[in-house]
Amino acid sequence: MPEAIDSRQPRKLTMQDVARAAGVSPMTVSNCFRYPERVQEKTRSQVLRVAAELGYVPNLSAGLLAAGSSRVIGAVLPSMRNSSFYRYTAGLREGAAERGHAVITMIAETPEEELAAVQTLLGLRVAGLALVAGPHAPELRRLAGLSSTPVVESWAGEDAIGRGVGYDVGAASSALTRHLIAQGRRRIGFVDVAGGGGMRYSMRLPAFRQEMFAAGLPDDLVMTIRAADGFGAGAQIVDDFLARDRRIDALLCPTDVVAAGAIFECNRRGLAVPVEIAVAGWGDYDIGRQITPTLTTVAPFSDAIGRGAIAVLLDAEERARAAPLRTGFEILPREST
Repeated sequence: MPEAIDSRQPRKLTMQDVARAAGVSPMTVSNCFRYPERVQEKTRSQVLRVAAELGYVPNLSAGLLAAGSSRVIGAVLPSMRNSSFYRYTAGLREGAAERGHAVITMIAETPEEELAAVQTLLGLRVAGLALVAGPHAPELRRLAGLSSTPVVESWAGEDAIGRGVGYDVGAASSALTRHLIAQGRRRIGFVDVAGGGGMRYSMRLPAFRQEMFAAGLPDDLVMTIRAADGFGAGAQIVDDFLARDRRIDALLCPTDVVAAGAIFECNRRGLAVPVEIAVAGWGDYDIGRQITPTLTTVAPFSDAIGRGAIAVLLDAEERARAAPLRTGFEILPREST
């Protein structure tokens, strides 16, 4: 049990109080919060437990300002409705924790909100800034360039703000298209996403068209939607494609959620998946493993993107490299194709 603290006179708990209660030095307590990698796991766990029991929370701001450094990474996300971002933030948190850092996450659904979030995080003097590729406010690139804070842009390529981290989206689109062709599909409908998303979406359609052209198949069965995060979009896609071409035999959807919506609509119409029409998604969301039939998809290893972003932000040698840091992906063939 930790040594009791006299509470008759209310006062702020200090590092010395925690050190005395935990039976360690004040420097050990300081390292547990600021440089956890310097402390043995057993000792650190004991100190954190005692601190929690006492209600002690360290005031890191004064030390950080004095040292001119921070152990907090700022991350701006366009949404949390996409499970790829859930895994991405998990990778960010895990990668940061392994290096003694924490992550502050802000949600910004418009370029204007993203700019405001970046201004806030830079004002907090974060140690690094993790962005997601997409349309940015014109001022954002200039602001990032003028700041001394390291910046990384996930799902980005050569033109990234800072250094880009992500997998080859075009290669993934090519591989998924080839998979459908190899299954005997000849009239494949491709669902494109207008605006937003940056390379997460923009690199997919050219790769799809290139593979279809190489196979001597029509590459003009393309539909554009404005949002890629709802089951209803999948139902609308099925309606529109069938109205356009009753012979369509495969759908390549922008996310697993949209693909699941398409499967639901096919079931309502009595269209057998994959016998009459194959459906493929993107993202390896949990729903793709749970629906019937299970969903063929692209697994982008989003947690690896998060870990890679942390490595770039906190490793000067990684940050200095010009080429994007490439993570992997995998095509997961399942019952829907």
